[in-house]
Amino acid sequence: MNLSETSVLAQQLTVADQALVDGVLAGQRRSLAKAITLIESTRSDHQQRAQQVLNALLPSTGKAIRIGISGVPGAGKSTFIEALGIWLIEQGKKLAVLAVDPSSSVSGGSILGDKTRMEMLSQREEAFIRPSPSAGSLGGVAEKTREAMLLCEASGYDVIIIETVGVGQSETTVAGMVDMFCLLQLPNAGDDLQAIKKGIVEIADMVVINKADIDRQATAVVRAQWRNALHMLRPASPNWAPPVITLSALHKEGIADFWEQVEKFQAALKPTGEFAAKRQHQALSWMWQMIDSGLRQYFCHHSRVRASLPALTQSVEQGRTTPAAAAHALLDYLKH
Repeated sequence: MNLSETSVLAQQLTVADQALVDGVLAGQRRSLAKAITLIESTRSDHQQRAQQVLNALLPSTGKAIRIGISGVPGAGKSTFIEALGIWLIEQGKKLAVLAVDPSSSVSGGSILGDKTRMEMLSQREEAFIRPSPSAGSLGGVAEKTREAMLLCEASGYDVIIIETVGVGQSETTVAGMVDMFCLLQLPNAGDDLQAIKKGIVEIADMVVINKADIDRQATAVVRAQWRNALHMLRPASPNWAPPVITLSALHKEGIADFWEQVEKFQAALKPTGEFAAKRQHQALSWMWQMIDSGLRQYFCHHSRVRASLPALTQSVEQGRTTPAAAAHALLDYLKH
């Protein structure tokens, strides 16, 4: 889509959708919630409208800092996000909290599904909390969350927090859509070593050891372990060495230290152009993911593919046809 096509899309907005765009730009929470519901809809007419709304809002996006937060269940993510959120509001900022949860389609939304976990934060006008969309696959959930993130930015939120659980590829997915990815850990050496083995360390821009008040000695040991592990790895950025900080979200200790590291991260990466380059790379990666997804959808709905797929599937399962031959036969239908 070129720039002229983008402007045409923006001009084709209905009166209702233009009102929705105006409401989002005015910072109205109701309009923002309605716009996110629109992009989460699977109806094709809603999807078309959603893209028009997003295109109209695109010039107003990109001004927020995007932070990903992950951690094992029980690491205190909700307590930490609430403590951070209230602290940020006290500093005059607005924040949105979104979630990427691949299990949401099965469980009905296990992350942020219950806003009472952030009861104080959810009551603040300066905060917007949205549960994970039930989009079935991780790719679908991530796509909707990315678009919701853009809407929140257009609505004037200064900080976007994307929460996820350490399940499957969800951490890598979230790291691919945020500026800074933070790993929340407990002062428990076993858990930390497991995380190191998983290779999650390689995508972390900061490691946060929460609940440091429980056992100060254990916290010091775990912090040293993490520092050693990070020291042995080549940092993802030549301009940033991921710090390991300790805090107690429950007692509101160390929250200012966390934000200081976020500001240092931006100060280190923005002047070099790395911050902007990362976002550009993420946008292109997102485009190709959408192309892959769209092609797969088109392929699966092709009439001749649907007619031949059962027989070819059975043939591959029974060893009468190679997977490659079956794939080529099915792909050939797209040429006609």
